[in-house]
Amino acid sequence: MMKRMMSILLMLMLVFSLTACSGGSEPAASTNEGGSDAPAKTRVAIVFSGNLGDKSYNDSCYAGALKAQEEFDIELKTLEGTEAAEWEANFLAVAEEGYDLIICSSSNFEEYMKEHCANYPDTKFAVIDTTVEGDNIVSVSFAQNQGSFLAGAAAALFTKMSDIEGVNDENIIGWVGGMDIPVLHDFYTGYEQGAKYVDPDITILQSFAGTWNDPLKGKELTLAQYQQGADVVMNVASGTGTGILEAATEAGKYAIGVDLNQDGDQPGHVLTSMLKRVDSACYLLIQSVVEGTFEGGSKQYLTIADNGVSLTDMSVMKEALGDQFPDEILTKIQELQDKIVSGEIVVENYEGFGPNN
Repeated sequence: MMKRMMSILLMLMLVFSLTACSGGSEPAASTNEGGSDAPAKTRVAIVFSGNLGDKSYNDSCYAGALKAQEEFDIELKTLEGTEAAEWEANFLAVAEEGYDLIICSSSNFEEYMKEHCANYPDTKFAVIDTTVEGDNIVSVSFAQNQGSFLAGAAAALFTKMSDIEGVNDENIIGWVGGMDIPVLHDFYTGYEQGAKYVDPDITILQSFAGTWNDPLKGKELTLAQYQQGADVVMNVASGTGTGILEAATEAGKYAIGVDLNQDGDQPGHVLTSMLKRVDSACYLLIQSVVEGTFEGGSKQYLTIADNGVSLTDMSVMKEALGDQFPDEILTKIQELQDKIVSGEIVVENYEGFGPNN
């Protein structure tokens, strides 16, 4: 008990020292003005392993929370952090504050949840993008391998269109991730399968930036892949990914966005985006607490068939290319999607991922 208390005190001291850079919003008062007997609002906290404003994963999660706040009138607090020490400190801070629901936005919180959630049995916890066992935990993960399969196939089809400006006659594509963690390997596993389904001999370049928050690093890695012959590079890097998309415009090449629809971020240079409905996951988790349907110890796995992942309709690229846009890509992607849903194509997972994990 003493060890646990010392750990909590140390973490709270750290989070107070980091308040200025956390970006967190203070919770509204939980009681109503005038001493009303109306029930207190449901209190929800979200801890992020990165910053808002990434136009990707974190912003998608936050969008779902804002929708829930508007519809259910919840009290919402967010805490951002870019380093492991901040993540644990923020997690412990909101756990000690007694929120009704604490949402851990990514797999970066997995070890802290395993260590601490059982110490707060009256608090409901949720984690997105991984599975953590616990009677007061709900886990939501995605078949990002299926979505990435479609993205890889699209990249492999597009790199053959050498009549389009910026596309060479080499069959080389790229992929740049943020942190080197298992969930990103699940992304890459699907991307590689999709590309090789189209062209077994295609070359795929892979790089990890080692961070979610360094656009310059993302740009550097992407430009290097373009110099090695890649025409299309997929972004799976949250805030680092803005640099990946910028590199596409700078080099006169192409990229694939991730999580949110990033097609319009660099118009004419983002072929498509792999949508990952983190917003829906966050919204549904909050709704379950508000409506009393939260089931601790459960897990959800959202696939293409569940509308958990998909590609955009490429309308921005179609407008940019005009008559040069290869409509056969859309036809082929729809065909592949239907085959995944029917089970004719089974996309493999990275070890430890999938509906049974």
